[in-house]
Amino acid sequence: MDEPIHTNEEASDIDLLHEIGSRMAAADPFHEVLTRIIDMVTVAVRCDSCFIYVLNKGKLVLRASKNPHTDVVNQLEIDVGQGVTGWVAEHRQTVTLPANAWADPRFALFADLPEDSFQAILAVPILCRGKLVGVINLQHREPHNHSQREIRLITLIGYLVGAEVEMARMEHERLQVREQLESRKLMERAKGLLQRELSIDEETAYLILQKQSRQNRKPLREIAEAIILMEDLRRANKKQAR
Repeated sequence: MDEPIHTNEEASDIDLLHEIGSRMAAADPFHEVLTRIIDMVTVAVRCDSCFIYVLNKGKLVLRASKNPHTDVVNQLEIDVGQGVTGWVAEHRQTVTLPANAWADPRFALFADLPEDSFQAILAVPILCRGKLVGVINLQHREPHNHSQREIRLITLIGYLVGAEVEMARMEHERLQVREQLESRKLMERAKGLLQRELSIDEETAYLILQKQSRQNRKPLREIAEAIILMEDLRRANKKQAR
């Protein structure tokens, strides 16, 4: 029996889907997963911008961008139902706008994103077992009629990566909680050392830590770690001197 003949475009799509499948169990860190998805999406469909929004506590948070947006990534939040991206999240349906995207009644302007002046949008939901995980949003500076191939391929990617994004998000949150607990323990220990050495109360010790953080332009955790390290070195030297 003759094997089916694939066009170059079909072969490229199959290769892309194979890559997605082979990486789904990689257990990479959260932002690496999102960056990899953007790379795959922008290979599948040439575009001028690509955002990934991830659902967090009822809000869609901008977590990754093809273009550098260090000021808004992990900061910009939108409501489910707000703008085109929010509509896609609310209805769990793909939206394609070939031109004048800002004229669509669902469009919402975000002053921090110059991409809002772009002409065309393709936005698809990221789902995991029917649960909304996030939204992939592609934008084009010039009008662009997305082909059925492009729409189906990006929509399929949104389905395929949902479980990976959700697992990476949960692991990221777990690590954040652990880091917060560790930071709290370090702060408590550093405050206790300052209280004992300087004969001050807890509030004053905390104010000293804050002042050192501002003056040295370093996080409070690093200041606390430095204080603890100095104390550990002092004890080690004292032990050796005996």
